[in-house]
Amino acid sequence: MIVEAEPEKRAPEPLRLVQQFVNSVELDEDDEELATAEDLKQWLVSRDLLPRGARVTTADLRRALEVREGLRSVLAMHNGAVAAPEAAASLEAALEGCTLRARFAADGTPGLVPVRDDARAGLARLTAIVAAAATDGTWSRLKACADDGCRWAFYDHSKNRSGRWCSMKSCGNQHKARAFRERQRAPSAAQGRKARS
Repeated sequence: MIVEAEPEKRAPEPLRLVQQFVNSVELDEDDEELATAEDLKQWLVSRDLLPRGARVTTADLRRALEVREGLRSVLAMHNGAVAAPEAAASLEAALEGCTLRARFAADGTPGLVPVRDDARAGLARLTAIVAAAATDGTWSRLKACADDGCRWAFYDHSKNRSGRWCSMKSCGNQHKARAFRERQRAPSAAQGRKARS
């Protein structure tokens, strides 16, 4: 079972829904929360992103997984990964048809609502959350872990936005231990080359 990010790595609401969506798979453990169309439907309905009676197909599931991995690629860019225009283009293509329109409440308050009532409505609502987060400055703080085997989404609460790991206890420490071992090997390898010369 997939557990949620540590409290200190959770995004503020409603951006946390996007974080949970990206983290609906644990890449390093091959644990998939959205294995079937029904899983996707339950996930979206349980978070009030989709009406209970909506229909979700296998094609919708494929689209949702493409959106999820596209978002993960963008979050990796927030953490210093090389910009990948093809990832953004792929995400944009997967979101085609996940359209929003303006709706005004009785008091005149504007909002964005999905045009459709199928699974694309849930993805459109996630997109609206991303757009709002980009506007309020929280979007760039949602990052993918710098460990390529993990890529778990975490929220960088650090003042200078320098967080790199979903958890220092796991990914951060593993990275530091690997770097230490490599530094230890480097001098002995150099000495071995000198001895052979």
